[in-house]
Amino acid sequence: MVRFLLLLALVSGRVAAALMSLFALAGCASLPKLGRTPPADLRTNAPRVMTQDGELSPARRAALLERQDKPDEPTLLERQLAAWPEISSEPLVAGNSTQLLVDGPENYARVFRAIRAARDTVDIETYILEGDELGEKLLTLLMQKEAQGVQVNLLYDALGSRATPDAFLERLSDLGVNLCEFNPILPSRGRLADLDQRDHRKQVIVDGRIAISGGINFSNVYSTGSGIGSRHEQVPRLDKGWRDTNVVVRGPAVAQFQKLFIESWQKQNCPMLAARDYFPRLRKQGDKVVGVVAASSDDAPGATYLTLLSAIRYSRQSVRLTMAYFVPDWQMRRALEDASRRGVDVALILPGFTDMRLVLDAGRSYYDELLSAGVKIYELRGALLHAKTAVIDGVWSTVGSSNLDRRSFVLNDELNTVVLGESFGRATMLMFDADLRDAVRIDPDRWRRRGLEARLEEDFARLIKYWL
Repeated sequence: MVRFLLLLALVSGRVAAALMSLFALAGCASLPKLGRTPPADLRTNAPRVMTQDGELSPARRAALLERQDKPDEPTLLERQLAAWPEISSEPLVAGNSTQLLVDGPENYARVFRAIRAARDTVDIETYILEGDELGEKLLTLLMQKEAQGVQVNLLYDALGSRATPDAFLERLSDLGVNLCEFNPILPSRGRLADLDQRDHRKQVIVDGRIAISGGINFSNVYSTGSGIGSRHEQVPRLDKGWRDTNVVVRGPAVAQFQKLFIESWQKQNCPMLAARDYFPRLRKQGDKVVGVVAASSDDAPGATYLTLLSAIRYSRQSVRLTMAYFVPDWQMRRALEDASRRGVDVALILPGFTDMRLVLDAGRSYYDELLSAGVKIYELRGALLHAKTAVIDGVWSTVGSSNLDRRSFVLNDELNTVVLGESFGRATMLMFDADLRDAVRIDPDRWRRRGLEARLEEDFARLIKYWL
């Protein structure tokens, strides 16, 4: 109760007046609505599919997409894909290879290996860039690549990297790294920008041929990993590490990641990019069909939101969702609840503890209604959950930077990678099942008997959820 009273004190006086002003502006940026009518089938509403040789004909497109589906359930992916043209103007891209990276150590090893092999360009976009031990390792590697004539471009978010010493950034710049700060917030670093509009994307693109993207920043907090995941079963248990996920993409889809990086760079009026081969000819690298879904604070909100919402809305078999920050709006809650009520196996892995307690409490305020609809909720207890992944019907998977909250869907620049097909879906499901071994299922009866203090804290967090 003491904690709740302190929270109430925070909204007294001038703070309360400021919050009232924010409530008055609540309608300025809202989430789009998804129609209730199911999409047409792929024969009449198929998404565009690109390859290294250009756009596929309708016949070849249909044949390719059919191969990504489960042979015994040919309608699962069809329903997902038929909604794609209504959500995104970007095509799907075939001919890629993909690989899941579980936690920071595996991600950094892969990122550093890719950078060491760079011959022309290294493009990095990140929310957090810290000048810690990991930052020093990155700086040393980038210094080596600059000395070899590789062009390094690095875009970092001003708010996410606010604790990074100026001296560290100056050293990067002195080494020749082309630095740019997204929406500077300190007068000493440039213009004053909207604090709400942040670049939350994380991607590393090397030579325009390999893209690594997901939820992992450049920070020591990821260095130990979580000890969770099928690829880490033999690793000694690491207490309360950070659990996160990235994906490696090789093939024609890398051009879409590169395009997004350059667009972000240009929108921020960053220093001119050196003339390099940012878009080399990309050959087929595998059999994966990939969709690159981006959201930007400069555009109408909705792409990352509608992509996930439609996948859940049209699911038939299973929904597996792992989410670091979970504050679902009414459409997302209804989609999860409706899916469960029609017999879809819906399971969520959410944080058991967090670095943002108010967000955790706001998400927990919706547990009652989700549990009542039959949704299974698990809380990860052995690691701090920072992953943002989903797999629907075993054939539609996503790994990205976007959380399930209004900030990610409306305010931030975000980047999610959608991978179609059963093989990547199976890998994502195995990752989900590995996380379950270190998660605790929320029992509906015990949850309903939780104490008054917890309920009051949840109610307060829910009240201010739009500004968390």
